[in-house]
Amino acid sequence: MTLYRGMDRQHLDAAYNNGAAVVRAPEWRAKWAADSERIRGARHHRLDIRFGATARERLDFYSADRPHAPTLVFIHGGYWQMNDKENFHFIAKGPLAHGINVAIVEYTLAPEADMDRIVAEVRRAVAWLGDHPRELGGDASRLYVTGHSAGGHLTAMAMADPRVKGGMPISGIFELEPIRLCYLNEKLQLDLTQTDRHSPMRHLPARGAPQIVAVGADELPELVRQSKDYAEAWVGKGLPGRYLALAGHDHFSILEELAEPDGLLTKALIELVAA
Repeated sequence: MTLYRGMDRQHLDAAYNNGAAVVRAPEWRAKWAADSERIRGARHHRLDIRFGATARERLDFYSADRPHAPTLVFIHGGYWQMNDKENFHFIAKGPLAHGINVAIVEYTLAPEADMDRIVAEVRRAVAWLGDHPRELGGDASRLYVTGHSAGGHLTAMAMADPRVKGGMPISGIFELEPIRLCYLNEKLQLDLTQTDRHSPMRHLPARGAPQIVAVGADELPELVRQSKDYAEAWVGKGLPGRYLALAGHDHFSILEELAEPDGLLTKALIELVAA
């Protein structure tokens, strides 16, 4: 039975299974963990800063050691149901090299949390960072958000905060209907109302900060389509931003372009900050 864009359940499941599509996925995860441990030993940081009352409402902060520096908020992926912030510290290396603070956010995972709660927690983290710039040595007027995969979706949802001056969703999900219809919903339990409420494609603002919508050109076709469609809809409404497809990158390798000081995503971030 066709469920979405001509796909039945089997094909839809495969269309969103990044781990199965990338043979090197376990290697990338191991590399991220090792690189994250190295940067923890090399850079000044604060761990487990609480921005909310529940156990996973915490963030880790890397300081660029510059007064009034811009701050990048990074939101990890894992299809809203796996991963921890500690294994994504490695991405701080690129922004720090250019004088940008990095805050890495954790949030409650499904099935313990539904999408309403996950989105609310991420928005609370961004609001907390906007409210506490002096405590961390940042500048409240220079707050930027990025995230990978499910974190790309949450980046788009965080753009509603007027203090966010730019966003860079990476390999994100912007229409949740296929997620509701595939294997991922076994833990998420999205209903029609939540699917509508938290699909960024359906709620483009009248005004918004710039977004660079990035994706690996070698990712699953559905991931590429989601990013391309969202970027076209965003720009088509007269909102500032652009689409950035990174040649030669899959769903995992793309993050290396943010972790490196001269990476393409690091350069895109610098473009956002300069704007």
